[in-house]
Amino acid sequence: MNQINNRFASIEQITDQYLAGKSKDVGLAKSEISFEEILRQKQEISESSELRFSKHAAMRLNDRNINLSQEQSERLENGVSRASEKGIQESLVILDSLAFIVNIPNRTVVTAMEQGESGNNIFTNIDGAVIV
Repeated sequence: MNQINNRFASIEQITDQYLAGKSKDVGLAKSEISFEEILRQKQEISESSELRFSKHAAMRLNDRNINLSQEQSERLENGVSRASEKGIQESLVILDSLAFIVNIPNRTVVTAMEQGESGNNIFTNIDGAVIV
């Protein structure tokens, strides 16, 4: 006769042992790192990310022969960081005679223009503005 060595008497015992092992793993993960720590790390990563320009914004700057100096770039990045601290999602950032619409969570300049180009000076779909 074939003998099968079975450590478990029933499928319920196997299931219970499996689920008990899973809950222990989850408990360890919870105690090792808190939600607050994960959030802080994510914010540090997003704040340290370099400011990007969308294809559209890059074309706008190129078409208008607008070249940002190092100082202007730093001021623009500072304005984006300040907007992020205030919880702004889509911001108008005014820098000298330039206006930028920036998606703050993605740190991406969506469009750029000289202030005189904005026609009647109406900006829509923003929830905050920063003057740098």
